[in-house]
Amino acid sequence: MRFKFAALTLFATAPFSFGSAVFAQQGQEVNPATLYEVTALGSGQKVTVGSKGKVVLLLKTKNDSHVSTEAPFKIEVTGKGLKPEKDKLALSDAVEKRSVPEGVADPRFEIPFLATSAGQGAIEAKLTFFICTEKICARQQKTLAVPVLVE
Repeated sequence: MRFKFAALTLFATAPFSFGSAVFAQQGQEVNPATLYEVTALGSGQKVTVGSKGKVVLLLKTKNDSHVSTEAPFKIEVTGKGLKPEKDKLALSDAVEKRSVPEGVADPRFEIPFLATSAGQGAIEAKLTFFICTEKICARQQKTLAVPVLVE
């Protein structure tokens, strides 16, 4: 099943989306948030001012779901006391991902940063993506803050 996108219409051939719930073709309600898990590695790490570090984000897909390669995908990155190497990431920036029909599964991203000031710092990542199955495709947003101690 291919999902088509128009300017204001999210899906020409997909089920209807209402808020955070998506209704499948059979009338079943599916919570798209149960189709994935976002985790961050690097929390609690210690770096010194002027040194580099790295945070890893993993978007783990579940229940035969995938991340759409046809829909918009972005990660906006900001730092507190840390300067991320890039402030925007695309799906093509994933260091690992598994190709599946209609998209990718389990994309993994590395976010290198420079420690700019001492104290409790953080890398914040705001993900916007579409999680899909054979029956649904739903826009998701997730924000994570990963604390990093800068000495």
